[in-house]
Parts: sequence; structure tokens; C-alpha cells
Amino acid sequence: MSPDVDLTVPTPGPRPVRDRLLALDRRLFESVAARHWPGADPLLPRLSRGANHGVLWFATAAALAATRTPRARRAAARGLASLGLASLTINTLGKRTVRRARPLLDPVPLVRRLKRQPFTTSFPSGHAASAAAFATGVALESPAWGAAVAPVAGAVALSRVYTGVHFPSDVLAGAALGAGAALAVRGLVPTRIPAVPPARPHAGAPALADGEGLVLVANTGAGSAERAGAVRDALPRAEVVECDPADVPAELEKAAARARVLGVCGGDGTVNTAAAIALRHGLPLAVLPGGTLNHFAHDLGVEDVRGLARAVRRGDAVRVDVGRFASRGAEGVFLNTCSLGVYPELVRERGRWSHRIGGWPAGVLAALRVLRAGRHPLEAQVRGRPRPLWLLFAGNGTYHRVGLAPGRRLDLADGLLDVRVVHGGRRPAARLLAAALAGPLTRSPAHAAVQVGRLRLTGVAPGTLLAYDGEVTEVHGEVVLEKLPGALTVYRPLPRG
Repeated sequence: MSPDVDLTVPTPGPRPVRDRLLALDRRLFESVAARHWPGADPLLPRLSRGANHGVLWFATAAALAATRTPRARRAAARGLASLGLASLTINTLGKRTVRRARPLLDPVPLVRRLKRQPFTTSFPSGHAASAAAFATGVALESPAWGAAVAPVAGAVALSRVYTGVHFPSDVLAGAALGAGAALAVRGLVPTRIPAVPPARPHAGAPALADGEGLVLVANTGAGSAERAGAVRDALPRAEVVECDPADVPAELEKAAARARVLGVCGGDGTVNTAAAIALRHGLPLAVLPGGTLNHFAHDLGVEDVRGLARAVRRGDAVRVDVGRFASRGAEGVFLNTCSLGVYPELVRERGRWSHRIGGWPAGVLAALRVLRAGRHPLEAQVRGRPRPLWLLFAGNGTYHRVGLAPGRRLDLADGLLDVRVVHGGRRPAARLLAAALAGPLTRSPAHAAVQVGRLRLTGVAPGTLLAYDGEVTEVHGEVVLEKLPGALTVYRPLPRG
């Protein structure tokens, strides 16, 4: 007799979480396909096509840059950098890791479908990643512009589901990846929005309601003519003097003789000259960035005419430290940095090429030429001990860095020189790169960092170059670097309210 055969159908157990999520994803996709939003049919497919290859975001970045405000330009650059990193990650890892098929178009109305269907895998959405990366990058630099861009980015992400080319989870994963790319870019290049309120002592300064008593000298060689015109509009009774670079020191001296407040518009070298003259005459200084880098103005918190004009009208000012160097036959002040070794050579070499090929290309070319020249390290005595040095950097105030980015200062009146030393060796490029990657480490075989109020070097060879705020001079024998605490009064827009 044959054994009994059990024909009972087993009760299915609970489905795995992955299957439930995929089912939910499909239901959401079909729900979007079944719904009709007024005005969406002609708009969202066009917006989706416009974002192909990042065209929409490049156009948006160009529009931001056209506003000619420093923050908008930085926001545009950060947005594009974030987009680039997100696209690279999607194309090299994302699409190749999860090979998910595109959704079936059956439930999607014909009017919504794209004329050219994408042929790559579905997960994650590259359009959503690019949109989120660009919008997040812009918002990290400028919350106001980020708020303006965010609805467009959200519409692009939605359009990918609406047109039937992605599941909702594809879009969510792409958006998360894009936002992460923007945060990663911020890790390498910090935003200028301060993480903590800067602690600087306030100072009394004249409140010039319409600018009367302010004499501002604008260096036309730094391309500051447009900003000078904006000063006239914002402070109609201020006197604005535009002059060529060679005439800047003389015009600043003349301006100091008749001004209640000395103003300057130009790069860091021009601002350095104005600061030295303001110190001699005991005048407060109004700084408007007009150069390429504008380290001092940006660390101070002055970005444009509007912020400076508000500070001048209200009399908002702070006292900041000034660095000073002195050697045989040479002395001066610095607001940002002072350095010996390889960097002064780079500054001089960059100056030879910048007027021909532009500032950034000239900097790259100068670095290559200096590092390949086979120069010997600087010989100097530090604290009585002879040291071969490739670089000695002294910052006016403590520089804070994140990742590989140049430093910035949160406090311009901390009383400290931020000294970084790269020791001599056979390979200057390797040691300089190691110092740049490591940041402000206290001690390492290649470099050292310390914060002091005064530094004295002896035994410096004749003809040694010293760079200060982008300018170069020669020093020899003894070189003393020191701080002048709170020596300069500078206008700065204070937080409102």
C-alpha cells in the first residue's frame, strides 16, 4: 500500500523586507503615474530633459555668477564642484554596483514619456543626484540662493518618477548621494559661513551716516572700478579716488591727511599698504575686497559694498592684531601671513606671469618652476639652533583648516603668530605636500607647528626673500616677527539684531 501523499499547500510565510520595499516602490510609481497634476505634463518632462548632462545647473551657475556678488559666485562654484563629485560617483560606482532595470512604461501616459529613453541602469538616479548636489552645495555657501534653487532641484527629482524613467527609491538614493557629495566637498573646501561667532573686541569708530569723512582709494589694477562706483551709490558723500597701482601709496598718504576714516578697495597687498598708513595716522580703516583672494577682508567678514556701507553708517568696528617683521634695512607689517623659503620664490615667480596668463594659472606654473629648480633650503637659526628650512610660515592669528583647503581665521585678535615650519630635506615637494595634508600638527619628522607671540631668527643669508601679504622684500641677518595686539581699528558688519 502506497504511503499517503500530503497535498496540503503550505501557508506562505512573511515576505522578506527587500521584497516588501520593492513592492511598495512599484505601488508608489504606479500611484504617481495614475495621478494628474495641472500644468505638470508640459513642465516636468521639459525640466527633466533640460537637466540632461547638467545643462540646467551650468546655466543656473552662470546666472549666479552674473550677479557679481562674491557669495553668489562662491555658491555657483561650490554647486558645480558638488555636482562633479556626485556625477563621478554615480558613473563609476552607483550604476555599476546595482544593475536595476528601468520601470515598465505601461502605466505612464504617453504625453509624459521622454522622447529619448535612457539606456543606463535605473539605480540610483543621476539626475536626482546632480540636482541635490548642486542645490545643497549652493545652500551651504548661501542659504538664500539655496532656497531659490531648491524648488527647481526638487522638481527635477520628481520629474524622473513622473516621466516614468525611475522608481521613487532610485530618486531618493540619488538625492542622498548628491547631498553627501556636497558635504564631502565642504570637508575639502570649507564654506565662508563661520561655524561659531568670531570673538573679536569691538571698538569705537565714527558713524558716518552718508559717508562724509570717508576717503576711499580704489586700486583700478585690481579691477575694483565697479565696486568704487557702488560705494558712491551707497555712501553718496564719501570721497572715492581711483588710481593706478603705482599711485596707490601716494594717494593713500594724501587721503589719510584729510580723512576721518581711511578706505581702501583692492587686493591684500593694497590693503596692507593702507593698513600701514592708517596705523601711522591713527585712523580707522574701511576695507572693501577688490582683488583675487581678499583673505583679510573675508576673514574680517566684509564681502561686498552693502556690508561695508552698513558698518560705516552704524560705526560698527573691531580692533584687530597686526603682525610686524623687522630685519636689517627692511621692516613692515602684515595682516595675513609672512613667510620665508620656497613661498617667497613662488610669489615672485607668480608675479612674472600673472599679467600674461592670469592669477591662478600663474600660481600653478610658478609652483612647478620653483619646485623643479633644485634650490637649497634656507639656512637659519631658530631658538639658537641652526635649521635647514624649506618654508617658514607665520600667520597673523591662528589659522583653522578642514581637509586640504587653505586656512581661515575666526579670531583676528588672539595675540598669536601661527608658525608652521617645513624642515629641509632632499625632496621639498614631498615635504611641502605632507605638511599641507597634515595641517596644524604639533610635531612630525617633516614639519612643526606652534603658536607664539614673537619669533626671532638669526643667521639669515643676505638676499633671502621674505613674502608678506603677497609682497616680497629682501632680509638678512636677524629677522624678528612679532604681534601688535589690537593695533588697528577696522570696520566690520556686525550681526543684525
